[in-house]
Formats: sequence, structure tokens, C-alpha cells
Amino acid sequence: MSTAYAPGKSILFGEHAVVYGRPAIAAPVQQVRAEATVQPGKAGAGVFLSAPDVNWDCYLANAPKEHPLRVIVTNTLSRLQIASEPDIVVRVSSTIPMACGLGSGTAVSVSIVRGLAVYFGIPLSNEAVSELTFEVEKIYHGTPSGIDNTVITYEKPVYFVKSKTLETLAVRKPFRLAIADTGVCSPTWVAVGDVRRSWERAPHRYDSLFDEIGNISRLARQAIESGNPDELGPLMNENQRLLRAIDVSSPELETLIEAALRAGAMGAKLSGAGRGGNIIALVSESVAWQVEKVLREGGAHNVIVTEIT
Repeated sequence: MSTAYAPGKSILFGEHAVVYGRPAIAAPVQQVRAEATVQPGKAGAGVFLSAPDVNWDCYLANAPKEHPLRVIVTNTLSRLQIASEPDIVVRVSSTIPMACGLGSGTAVSVSIVRGLAVYFGIPLSNEAVSELTFEVEKIYHGTPSGIDNTVITYEKPVYFVKSKTLETLAVRKPFRLAIADTGVCSPTWVAVGDVRRSWERAPHRYDSLFDEIGNISRLARQAIESGNPDELGPLMNENQRLLRAIDVSSPELETLIEAALRAGAMGAKLSGAGRGGNIIALVSESVAWQVEKVLREGGAHNVIVTEIT
């Protein structure tokens, strides 16, 4: 049997704009993760897929052709040059909340790719893992940027520009984030699709907003690499203002953002597609507990305090 894991992720700056070629910054969240196990199955039965978290079990041949688990397993076996369908059981589980902006589907894909590679003893590069996962991202998100599969595969903070730049960030001084879940599920593809339609109706307005968001990502990179994380707070607040302007915030997100700022966070914004999901708040060690307490009292379904290093 082989077992592989993949972390969650949080987009710190640049969501939505990253789809249109502007830079974004994301970091792994190790407190939550997906797990894939691969073990021998019934002789002659082929691949059996099991996802107990969502009460789903199915043989590979019977799964819908566009089902993400079927696609990632089929594509990975092809990349590994496994000629005939093996008799194995692929079981996945995850502590990452679904449809909340923490990369649950992506982490499942990455863990499956790595689990299969280990089981068959055929190493795959990070680049290959990310490429395989990106194909499934298209099913989940429609027009993905590629940032989710990148940061979860490499498990390091990244500065990302679609089809151009992938650079891991040197975090000169670690900083803390409180990540709070609104409890509102918001599929990424819905918000991404709505923003695309708005951009098509008013391209000049939206390109201007995306340019501003991209510039914030560049300034955030400078702050992270120069060891000045306190500068990230105002940049988060400005990024959130622009995300409101492209209509991806929500009352639940705004409630938690206000609560975090009121409790002493230096900045706060939504993280991911928006319309639900999570917020992130920049917190010092001294106020982290207070921010977590106020966020829970303000309706957060869960709060994670993580250090970005």
C-alpha cells in the first residue's frame, strides 16, 4: 500500500486577476490536507475508486467520463505508462472543507497522482504532478489560472503569473494568518464564470481593476521578500476593496473581515473565488488568539491560524 498527502492552500493576493495574466501570491496551508491510499484490489476487477467523505464508490470503468477522480486516475496511469488497467483500490479522504477556497479538489488530485506514482515505483517531477492536476482543474473551475495546482504541488509560497512565471517566494520574516470559514460553499467555477461575463461586457473597467490588483501582488512580494510583513495589512485591505468592485464579496465575508479588523488584525480580505468560503487576516502573535475568538463569535465555522514561512 502507498499513501500520499497534499496540503490545502490560501491565495494571499491576486485572485480573479490572475486568470487574466496578472500576478498572484499563494501559500500552502499544512493544517488541512488530502490523503490518497493505493492498495491491491480484487483480481480482474480493475480500479476501484472510493471517496468515503462524500459517500461515493465506483469502479473506474463505470464512473462518468468527466468525473474528476476518473480523469486524474486515468491520466496518471497513462503518464506512468501503465498499459492495462491495474487491479487496485484508490481511496481518498480530506480534512479540507469543500468549495471554500482552500483547494480541496486540487489537493485530492495531487495526492492521487503522488500515491499512484509511489505505488508503481515511478517517480514524477513536481512539474508533471502539477500538469496532470491542472487538467482536472479545468473540470472544477472552467478557466483556471493554474495557481492552485502550482502552490499545492510545490508546497511553498509562490508568485505566479499564468503561462509565464512560477517563482517560489523567499519569506524573509515569517508572518501569521488567521483563516476563517464563512460556512458558505461557493464553487469556484461559478464566481469565475460570472467575473468573465462581466469582463466581457466591460473589458476596460475590469482590466483596470485587474491591473490594480496585479500591482498589489507585486508590492506584497516586495514586502514578503524584504522582511516587512506588516506592510501586507494595508495591501490586503486595498485588495479587498477591489474584490468588492468586481462583485465577489458577500455579507458573510464582510462580517468576518470587519470582525477581524475590529479585533486587531492588521488587514483582512477574502481568499479564493469569493461569494463565500474563507477570509484571511494578518495577525501578530499577540492578537492572534483574540482575533480567532472574535471570528468564532462572529459566525466563523472554523478558524485556522497558520504561519507562512
